[in-house]
Amino acid sequence: MLAAQAIDRCRNRIVDTGTRGVVVTAPTHHVPTAPALPVVVVGAGPIGLAAAAHLIERGLEPLVLEGGSSAGAAVREWAHVRLFSPWAEVTDEAAEKLLAPTGWTRPDGAAYPTGGDWAEQYLQPLADVLGDRVRFGTTVTGVSRAGRDRVVDTDREDQPFVVHLRTVDGHEERLHARAVIDASGTWTIPGPAGASGLPALGERAAADRITYRVPDLNDPSVRARYAGKHTAVVGSGASAFTALAQLADLAQSDDGIGTKAVWVLRRGISGSTFGGGEADQLPARGALGLAAKAAVDQGYAEAVTGFRTDAVERDGDGRLVLVGEDGQRLEPVDEAIVLTGFRPDLSFLSEVRLDLDVRLQAPIELAPLIDPNQHSCGTVYPHGHRELSHPEQGVYLVGMKSYGRAPTFLALTGYEQVRSVVAALAGDLDSADRVELTLPETGVCKGGGLLSTPETEAEAEAAAGGCCAPAPALVEIGAPAATTGETTAAGGCCGS
Repeated sequence: MLAAQAIDRCRNRIVDTGTRGVVVTAPTHHVPTAPALPVVVVGAGPIGLAAAAHLIERGLEPLVLEGGSSAGAAVREWAHVRLFSPWAEVTDEAAEKLLAPTGWTRPDGAAYPTGGDWAEQYLQPLADVLGDRVRFGTTVTGVSRAGRDRVVDTDREDQPFVVHLRTVDGHEERLHARAVIDASGTWTIPGPAGASGLPALGERAAADRITYRVPDLNDPSVRARYAGKHTAVVGSGASAFTALAQLADLAQSDDGIGTKAVWVLRRGISGSTFGGGEADQLPARGALGLAAKAAVDQGYAEAVTGFRTDAVERDGDGRLVLVGEDGQRLEPVDEAIVLTGFRPDLSFLSEVRLDLDVRLQAPIELAPLIDPNQHSCGTVYPHGHRELSHPEQGVYLVGMKSYGRAPTFLALTGYEQVRSVVAALAGDLDSADRVELTLPETGVCKGGGLLSTPETEAEAEAAAGGCCAPAPALVEIGAPAATTGETTAAGGCCGS
């Protein structure tokens, strides 16, 4: 509300200052000066709400714009999935200070919340405290400099940002901001099954039998979709592990007899395929990889390695047939769960000047620090406003959005990002540059959809002949030879 009143005075006119925030629906006589404006935060997820808390702590006014109807809208879509980070590692210090006067206390720091727990017990209370500073049902459709498209240099940095919005009822609006922090995440754009990064031929047409999220098998209607069926799981990260483990549990239940999975990997099986295991400093994450391995060892899933999907066809019964780049055809499946990562939506940032890595679509200075070919979640170096800066001063991509296509993000990283960014916006460069963060070491995030570095001499030899040269192979991971370098080579070396 303070920001709305300030903008009104600057314009010498009345606009909407209701609970939805500052709205401009008609041309104004002049553009307000930056100090009177809020910092717009895109997304009311964990990192966006933490950014708002840090802004308030620094005496800056936030305005959070969220397309969903509640805090953590994307998190709620995987409410049934348990985090592999405990409560102590998924809350932000500034946010906790903001919540404290309400009587809120953090749940047991050693306990592991589900996505639903995270949203209901932390994110929603935080949004409630922020009150009118959060607008729901509001999608950002464009960001630019007032009166300047991305080509114009003249007085560019003197102009505030103009943010275009669309409300849930389709109404278009715009507002001005002194800076923009984009914490909108990547949830809305999942990766396809197609190995080229584009949907496989026939993939869109098969949408009725494909999901790009971990299904909630506790939901009776969803459970019935997979019970007793043959399902392909495409991907090799934590989400794929979760799906494999849950399908194995379903297969062992009374109503799931006959449930079977085929695990489709673009690379071979190696020592890091199942993550850090018992050596993972995030034990729940290590256990997840072990559960996926058990699903294969116990015969509830089979693994097909070195398979790069080129087409999705249907058999006479309407079942799906995955076809590889080399013409290899897998046995028909009833359903497919495609978990090949996510991509950032950069469409509404087309009029601001971003400097992004050509591979990861992450800020150019950050990309080498998070490259999944080199780093796991725990080996990412601490980073802050300098690594997140762009030629367009005052625009920051934070949280999962800042990682582009890299899957190695942890909430702790995002909280430190916004602490540094907000300190920089407040003019406290000493604090902004003092980036400190210790992350749990793990190997589970490695790979993430990119071609991975060969990890054994045998894999290196296979790679020398062309990365996916070996034919797709059905492997029994439970057999002793399946974890050796020799067997790995037979499966191919491409990242999934």
